Amino acid sequence: MLLFLGNSLRAAWDFTTIQQRADQLYGPASPDAKKRIDAWQQLLLQQRNKSESEQLNAVNLFFNQQLHYREDSEIWNTIDYWATPLESLRKGEADCEDYALAKYFTLRHLGISGEKLRITYVKAIQLNRAHMVLTWYETPDAIPVVLDSLTDKLLPATKRSDLLPVYSFNDSGLWLPGSQNNKRVGDSKHLSRWQDVLKKMREEGFPIDE
Repeated sequence: MLLFLGNSLRAAWDFTTIQQRADQLYGPASPDAKKRIDAWQQLLLQQRNKSESEQLNAVNLFFNQQLHYREDSEIWNTIDYWATPLESLRKGEADCEDYALAKYFTLRHLGISGEKLRITYVKAIQLNRAHMVLTWYETPDAIPVVLDSLTDKLLPATKRSDLLPVYSFNDSGLWLPGSQNNKRVGDSKHLSRWQDVLKKMREEGFPIDE
């Protein structure tokens, strides 16, 4: 399943079908929601052949600008909800994990290998709260670069002393922090909310294999 998922994240996205299915699932999109989704399509087209560095910067900036931070309790009336990128763009609102998920799926679709990207759960020390970011590894043992909803600037993890890593995952694995970046301890199919996001994206029309 994980191999197929990795390939399917790069498969063509039929936005006509996706928006039709989303309207059936969530109701008609507002004009502002349609603008955000159209802008997402344009981003994908514009960044298709750019360098990974350019893609990282563009995608981080796009979602930081398009989405306004709000708590799940305000957006979804529940304590912890992981939204798909489409749900977030339709709402125009997101919390930290929704930003990280949207950036992850967008960069994977642009062709960045899953081996280079991990959704990383951290403690934001200054805020004294749980937080989630996306991290990019140029090589398996490299210091990761952090894509964060709190800042448009991409910084290496060594420059983010305000973040304490707890665990990270992608579509092929689950890691715990240690002296090496590749301390793999399992796979992400045991993360129920991650699996829920994949299920919702399939229902929305994204070609993600089971």
